[in-house]
Amino acid sequence: MKRRIRIADIQAALDGFVESGLVREFLPTSSEAPVARRRRRFGKKERALIKEIIEKFCPRFAPGATVAYIGDAESKFLHLEAAYLKGLGVVIAPSAKMPDVVVHDTKRNWLVLVEAVASAGALDWKRRKELKELFKGCKAGLLFVTAFETRHAMQSFLSQISWETEVWVAESPSHLVHFDGERFLGPYPD
Repeated sequence: MKRRIRIADIQAALDGFVESGLVREFLPTSSEAPVARRRRRFGKKERALIKEIIEKFCPRFAPGATVAYIGDAESKFLHLEAAYLKGLGVVIAPSAKMPDVVVHDTKRNWLVLVEAVASAGALDWKRRKELKELFKGCKAGLLFVTAFETRHAMQSFLSQISWETEVWVAESPSHLVHFDGERFLGPYPD
């Protein structure tokens, strides 16, 4: 039976980050902290951006979509619908370098892969290629989106963004920036 994830479920999960203390970056403050122990934690900006992706991007550009995955480099599998993804032909290994958000637009049969730039760089050609390889067995068309909190945050990444992708900026949630290609907002066949 297919389980739908509601925005309230996502909000509850994201609120868990606050309660568990994963909402700031821990940096060593003395020379006693070994370099190997420095770890990036889920930051407030990233948490807020992922929340906005779920609450603002998805209803506008993938209404009624099923949230299949939410994660981060540190909290990799915060939310994973493994059986749902397997039904789409996608099997995720524990070592997989996942995007931050994966949603399935069931009406158009698109799997929307969203990178929140607060957690990593923009979707450049190399990252796009990695994601295509990771999701190569997918029965749905792949749609690549880079999300930024502000247009100002997007500026330094503009030259890195891959063609045939979309860019969404949370401060202007009803707009998308389209990076070339033959179609606007849609997957590309290989």
